[in-house]
Amino acid sequence: MTTTSLQHWEHRLLAKALAGLEVSTPRQSYTLEQAYRHCEQITRAHSRTFFLATALMPRGKRQAIRALYAFCRVSDEAADQAVDPRSALATWQAQMADPEAIAQDPVLLAWDDTRRRFRIPDLYVQHLLEGIAQDLTTTRYQTFDELTYYCYGVASTVGLMSMHIIGYNGSEAVPYAIKLGVALQLTNILRDVGEDWQRGRLYLPLHELAAYNLTEEDIAAGRVDERWHAFMRFQIARARRLYAESLPGIAMLHPHGRFAVAAAAELYRGILDDIEAHNYDVFNRRAHVSDGAKLARLPGIWWRVKTNRYR
Repeated sequence: MTTTSLQHWEHRLLAKALAGLEVSTPRQSYTLEQAYRHCEQITRAHSRTFFLATALMPRGKRQAIRALYAFCRVSDEAADQAVDPRSALATWQAQMADPEAIAQDPVLLAWDDTRRRFRIPDLYVQHLLEGIAQDLTTTRYQTFDELTYYCYGVASTVGLMSMHIIGYNGSEAVPYAIKLGVALQLTNILRDVGEDWQRGRLYLPLHELAAYNLTEEDIAAGRVDERWHAFMRFQIARARRLYAESLPGIAMLHPHGRFAVAAAAELYRGILDDIEAHNYDVFNRRAHVSDGAKLARLPGIWWRVKTNRYR
């Protein structure tokens, strides 16, 4: 049918319909390959453990899991390093839904592609951002139960989103991901007590500190005495128990991602060993696992994955 044969009313409706085709697609400042490479660089620079753990994943999933890491990292920095954290986080959230902003930001571009391809639930993204925003209003936690809600927001959500990239058997894997996230975040909290205090935050449950006759004044002074030793032994034992209870969930993941998750968990758990080895002093040094020690542990982790030892 030619336009000359159309009725007057058809011309008017055709003009309306064609206008919808004229919506321009935002011009991207980066190719997807460049965007994913940028996320890889962020992962390498900020988490050698995670970068190493994900190295053997298939290329597509490896790129996606590192885009997830970069997205979480930049989201956290938006709230943690800005002069006006609330405004910065709100702006970042708005950019996540803005095609123009996505096209101009390599992390958002890679993350938007990852989120769509692997059908990552928007609710998990919202839970993550809510956890990050919690740091803007809450600097103390009375109980461990209160703390776990925060741990879920900033850590367990990452595991839940990772499962969609890796692939998993069903909803029975979810409790294991939640528990591993709590274990990882507790490890962060125990390692960073001194640094967090300098930023005005104390994540250690106040009721548990009081049970060991410890106060905020002791934290401020960085006292490493018998009370602190006993308190940290209790905290580390609980974190290790959470790791042990979460690792059977590895068998529920797609084989492509089992080694990555096991390596991330076991290498991070090694931080607890380092805290113990240095007299539980987390005020004057940052506990870590050296690159050499990480590499030495990988063959054993690989064997445990291949032989389903985590069951």
